[in-house]
Amino acid sequence: MAKNKIIEVQNTTITVYDNKGEDYICITDMAKAKTDNARAADVIKNWLRTRTTLEFLGAWEKIYNPNFKVVEFDHFKTQAGLPSFVLSPTQWVEKTNAVGIFSKAGRYGGTFAHKDIAFEFGSAISAEFKLYLIKEFQRLKTEENDRLSLDWNLQRTLAKVNYTIHTDAIKEKLIPAKLNKKQVAFVYASEADMLNMALFGMTAATWRSQNPDAKGNIRDQAPLEQLVVLSNLESINAVLIRQGLNQHERLQQLNNIAITQMTSLLNNSNLKKLK
Repeated sequence: MAKNKIIEVQNTTITVYDNKGEDYICITDMAKAKTDNARAADVIKNWLRTRTTLEFLGAWEKIYNPNFKVVEFDHFKTQAGLPSFVLSPTQWVEKTNAVGIFSKAGRYGGTFAHKDIAFEFGSAISAEFKLYLIKEFQRLKTEENDRLSLDWNLQRTLAKVNYTIHTDAIKEKLIPAKLNKKQVAFVYASEADMLNMALFGMTAATWRSQNPDAKGNIRDQAPLEQLVVLSNLESINAVLIRQGLNQHERLQQLNNIAITQMTSLLNNSNLKKLK
């Protein structure tokens, strides 16, 4: 694809940059959907300084960047959330050798983030904005795929990094020492089904019994709106786990959040234009 592509998301022009074959989205452009041009950098800095964001970025870098400086990352993580803690994209890259975010000067300059990270940043704007962003990016990739016969799977893109953050939180806070592999797998499955209950109102096993001829699982068959909300729920559940809430309390909160976000997305008549 050409070096720069442009998409329109809720009347906001957003640049998509091809960086060595990987799609990076201008989160500076995205931030303008929430504030004016002059304060877009502040939106990004406020997002970067939270523990949830740093855990997400750290998980992404550990997966894709063998040169990521974990010690420096851990230092930032201990400071996250403190009133005095401030972090810019440039500081993040220089201190940790991160590759998921970079700044670019020039006519189409700004802070760019890998599409996985940009989708997560969309949540800082709104669930509705995140859905529009993913829809428009999906449209862009579909057009590109038609020309180049490339394979791009939306479900994999949405699921992979948030899943890692979610399972890391489970491993850190919910799994006691010296469990065998079967017991550990049960804890992960229990948390996955808790999210299924919060969003779909049923467990994976119940869905399978009701849909014996369907391909894949309950999440494979979910529409994009539910996948966006599920992505958000995984990040939120990781935070609630670290806050020490039990599963019953978390299920109630996550179900309320799922209802609120799905209602907002499905009641917006403009979204029908994206179908």
